[in-house]
Amino acid sequence: MGGTMDGTKHRRRGNTRQRIQDVALELFAEQGYEKTSLREIAERLDVTKAALYYHFKTKEEIIVSLFEDLTKPIEELIDWGRQQPHTLATKQEIVRRYSQTLTDAAPLFQFMQENQATVRELSIGEMFKSRKLGHRDIIHDPRSARRAPGRSISALFTLHAGMFVLRDLEGDPEEKREAVLEVAVDLVTQAHQGARTSR
Repeated sequence: MGGTMDGTKHRRRGNTRQRIQDVALELFAEQGYEKTSLREIAERLDVTKAALYYHFKTKEEIIVSLFEDLTKPIEELIDWGRQQPHTLATKQEIVRRYSQTLTDAAPLFQFMQENQATVRELSIGEMFKSRKLGHRDIIHDPRSARRAPGRSISALFTLHAGMFVLRDLEGDPEEKREAVLEVAVDLVTQAHQGARTSR
């Protein structure tokens, strides 16, 4: 799986629009969204401000486009999940795919966590909430026992929390991701088994 991530990063670097997004995110992380100007983004990219304007007119446009690009796999996963039967294998696959999606979009989620006031003002806050609700719908079996939905939703929360909590701990990032994924898969398995025994 690590190879896929590296491939994604190299692909992202090759496209001017995506290079702008990546550099902007780096600067936002270093000095904050409010303190970063489009001129500074252009300077780090070694392009003119006019060249930057060709792709993005404002910092908000950069963040919104980043959000749309990096969370597109979440939308695709929701669409895929809605077409699948409510089997344990499906739910486990949803959790696995979601874990990889979060890993690929980690810099964006880090930005969202560290700039919560800005995110609330931008349109991405509501967009992200609707995607989270979409995930809840595909992982929760409406026929589940009372405790089962909590476990299903906890599986998704575990992936989100793990991404931030484990980030500062030493160790191989892929091993840490696998450990969190194992807990999430276990939660969704318990939820599914609870749903079956409640019928």
